[in-house]
Amino acid sequence: MRTVTIALFAFIAPVQFWTSAADAHASLQRAMPLVGSTTPSSPPDLTLDYSEPIETRFSSIAVMDADGQRVDKRDVHVAPDNPKRLIVGLPALKQGTYKVEWHIISVDTHRTEGRFTFSIQP
Repeated sequence: MRTVTIALFAFIAPVQFWTSAADAHASLQRAMPLVGSTTPSSPPDLTLDYSEPIETRFSSIAVMDADGQRVDKRDVHVAPDNPKRLIVGLPALKQGTYKVEWHIISVDTHRTEGRFTFSIQP
């Protein structure tokens, strides 16, 4: 009986660990401007908060206008006071809808991506 118990634990423990690790992908928690929101003026930057610290070297954010032209400042960086926050600078944006596409690698090497829009309407 003891051998069966040990063998069963030896099988279940790694499976349980693997399942927990697989569920640990960084997810987008908050965006400013908010996902799908309308803001009256151009924000100075786009901020994305994730559930885990981010590896900047392998992560990107792109903000595109309605014509598909990239409009962000291409200066993606982690906030100095928060390793879970990515920031990209924005120029003065005109009225319209903007598409955000992001790809991140968290510090535990999990890849996550997503996209959303926000609008500027005075």
